[in-house]
Amino acid sequence: MVTTEGILIVTMKGMNFVSPIDGSADIHVRGRYAKGAMHGDRVVVRIVKESVRDRAAEGEIVEILERGTNTLVGTLEKSNSLAFVTSDDPRVKHEIFVSPKHIAGAKTGDKVVVEITKWAKDKKDYIRGKVVEVLGRYDAPGVDILSVMRTYNLYDEFPEKVMREIDEIPDEVLSDEASNRRDLREFPIVTIDGEDAKDLDDGVYAEELEEGFRLLVAIADVSHYVGVNTALNHEALKRGTSVYLADRVVPMLPKKLSNGICSLNANEDRLAMAADMIINFHGEVVKSEFYPAVICVKRRLSYRIVNKILVDKDKVLTKDNKDILPMLKILKKLRNVLLKKRQKAGAIEFETTEVKIKLDAEGKPVKLEKRTGSLGESVIEECMLIANEEAAKLFEKKKVPGIYRVHPQPKEDDIDALNEKISPLGYFIKKRRGGRILPKDVQSVIKKSKGKPEETIINFTTLRAMQQAYYSEKNDGHFGLSKEFYTHFTSPIRRYPDLIVHRIIKEILLNETPKDKNKRLILLKEIAKQTSGRERNAIEAERAVSDLKKAEYMGNFLGEEFEGIITSVTNFGMFVELDNGVEGLVHVSNMTRDRYVYDERSFSLIGERTGEEYRLGEKLTVAVLKVDLKERSIDFCLPEDMLILSEAERKEKKKAAKLKKKQESKEHKKSKHKHRRKSKHKKNYNFW
Repeated sequence: MVTTEGILIVTMKGMNFVSPIDGSADIHVRGRYAKGAMHGDRVVVRIVKESVRDRAAEGEIVEILERGTNTLVGTLEKSNSLAFVTSDDPRVKHEIFVSPKHIAGAKTGDKVVVEITKWAKDKKDYIRGKVVEVLGRYDAPGVDILSVMRTYNLYDEFPEKVMREIDEIPDEVLSDEASNRRDLREFPIVTIDGEDAKDLDDGVYAEELEEGFRLLVAIADVSHYVGVNTALNHEALKRGTSVYLADRVVPMLPKKLSNGICSLNANEDRLAMAADMIINFHGEVVKSEFYPAVICVKRRLSYRIVNKILVDKDKVLTKDNKDILPMLKILKKLRNVLLKKRQKAGAIEFETTEVKIKLDAEGKPVKLEKRTGSLGESVIEECMLIANEEAAKLFEKKKVPGIYRVHPQPKEDDIDALNEKISPLGYFIKKRRGGRILPKDVQSVIKKSKGKPEETIINFTTLRAMQQAYYSEKNDGHFGLSKEFYTHFTSPIRRYPDLIVHRIIKEILLNETPKDKNKRLILLKEIAKQTSGRERNAIEAERAVSDLKKAEYMGNFLGEEFEGIITSVTNFGMFVELDNGVEGLVHVSNMTRDRYVYDERSFSLIGERTGEEYRLGEKLTVAVLKVDLKERSIDFCLPEDMLILSEAERKEKKKAAKLKKKQESKEHKKSKHKHRRKSKHKKNYNFW
């Protein structure tokens, strides 16, 4: 019997796949073979049918090794004798039954967190649990985001033990703390961040020299305040990263640190770790030095202000910042030099957009702002990249174990699939001997599409073909940045690996690196695994809130038309991204004028009767058909189909409401009957 260990992944459509931990191909598991396993569970799967061509192998789960979670979030419904919770996660098909004495005062319609006390053995069995937290009524302001937070195990509050330690930390830099550090308070260091940022990790200063530039990158010295054997450190590792949701931040560190003594606020003394570099006019680092410092930020700038000064030549802002204007111009010049060197090395520059969601006082989305990169962001990015690279090089130079930011080369199969999609548009990524890909091979395709109608789709599809970056104790390089050495040094307020990097650098400076390298490598491997997992968790939570609020926002525009671009074509429909950054699905069942068939060769949907064709990358006008807040999805349709589908939707809703009412009544009777039957045949048996 061939078995494999892996993680069960359940798609939103209810398909089950086991992702093997050895990195081999996914294994499809039919519902009847899932044996009560749920999304995120670590399982052992038995192969029952080997893979054939492009069809995945099929398997049967034989053992559940570890549950992915022991809590679920959902909406409570109750009667006098029964209570059950319907999970917010559409991938959880079971209802969770809760004894009325274990509902913690929750009422029908409340969002709750349920701790599982007994798992279902199969689809016919019950999951049983108890309410451990009542979040509030499902439609109360902020409860929707709070529900997502609990789904991803995110909490604003810190344990009492952590807060006691925080109370012992001073609110300002003490004189004895600054005495053994290099004093950089006379340097006009500036911070450049988003308008609403409060956790300011990094400050920069630059000057031009005969041989090139001097660049100072000053990073908040979080390691000074977060000791190794502390509750604060344990909690920071557990969280791994700060999480940025639509209207709030779930911080890695308490606000006294993240927004206070560690944040590089203007005109306040702060402890820092400095990367001091001499860079020649070719963008090469001639000399670099790391050391503890004390700084005092001269000015708190935003990306908008820097852009207004350096790009728009705004007279008022230029006058207000005339004292630092020469340095800002040097930073711009240095940025151009560093960027040119990276591009020459083949670094991939994806043109990505960020959609910022504005909420009102009730938590309702009122505006979507689509933001692209700017000069201000690029200036800071180049400074941070070079500092991160030098920190990684220091580990290699001193031959000490470190933690690295690794980005693997894309898989050959993924590049083949990508080429199939983009070749009809006139693009192709060439492969080297042995199927190897170089960053500049990808870069050339991105560069070729720049400014053309297909630019968005080339960026989108190529980015999807790349592998995820992660943390590792092994230095395997960063493909996307085209760097042999890379780590994260610049954001210790919000990323735990950066805090570890600071500690290692301090050990190097004090000549206190551990003698037992194998023991250190084991520890770093555990930290890398934990923080990579927490990073993925944060990304999923941020995406869930973003998708939820986008769907809620588009609910205001049912029936209205928007311009978009086809970003993906499948056998069940086409995904369209609107100009405001919202993506939705035009399902083939909602294309009423013809029967559309998916053509694999051209990645298009073609009408059998009309020959009408919808291709990847084409611009398209769509209407908003419906939104589903539970699944956080948006359905579009072609404008000419809107009237037909709206009437069909109305009739379907009416029919579904009647069916649901009938089914609920049937299930209620069935549950009561089963409860009575079990109690009768087993003396003193407690169903709960």
